[in-house]
Amino acid sequence: MIGSVFILSGIFFILISNIGIIRFPDFYTRLHAAGVTDSSGATLLLIGLALHSQFSFNTLKIILLIVIIWVANSTNSYVLARTYYKTNNKNV
Repeated sequence: MIGSVFILSGIFFILISNIGIIRFPDFYTRLHAAGVTDSSGATLLLIGLALHSQFSFNTLKIILLIVIIWVANSTNSYVLARTYYKTNNKNV
């Protein structure tokens, strides 16, 4: 039951984030919406899947995947924002 709540809330975050990516006006706000998808939505989905699989070797894989997503997402968002800033502000 708890795993289903995590999965449904993860789906909710992903749907709202996708709407934000489409509707937000500029790059930085769209980047924020995309970051929410990776950070919150995917993490909640994976936690729900880990709870559904109870405790097995797959649970350890899912936990490792959550850590990798957190590290990769923050690095990816930083690189994208900095590259966009540098290409649009040539004098910096």
